[in-house]
Amino acid sequence: MGDLEIRPAVAEDVPAIVGMLADDPLGAQRESPDDLTPYLAALERLQGDPHQHVVVAVREGRVVGTLQLTIVPGLSRRGATRSIIEGVRIHADERGSGLGTRLIEWAVDESRRQECHLVQLTSDKTRTDARRFYERLGFTASHTGFKLQL
Repeated sequence: MGDLEIRPAVAEDVPAIVGMLADDPLGAQRESPDDLTPYLAALERLQGDPHQHVVVAVREGRVVGTLQLTIVPGLSRRGATRSIIEGVRIHADERGSGLGTRLIEWAVDESRRQECHLVQLTSDKTRTDARRFYERLGFTASHTGFKLQL
């Protein structure tokens, strides 16, 4: 699979990240690679929060994957801390290479390091391949998720 570095995202990575976010039917409807201003502002906010980890996977100097890991302290489950994985994207050229597995393994390992008791994520119902991928990695579709657009 070649040398792969997983590291915190920086502003220079934003064009590649947004390109991956927009590179599917759902993302194409909600992302706007033509104006990076809101993404750069969001990354700056995220970088200032120690509970947020936006990372990129880099191979040969090229961003080929990304995800966001959020650490959430809580009261439920006897005061357990949990993590949430969001925004998992793999560059089209790298899909099927094992890179997604490596990124999720990184997120699970980091969650353990942060003493989380639970890792959770959601995937759109239309993303059948993603759902199979997460189930293969041991995640279970144990809940029904809800969203409210504001």
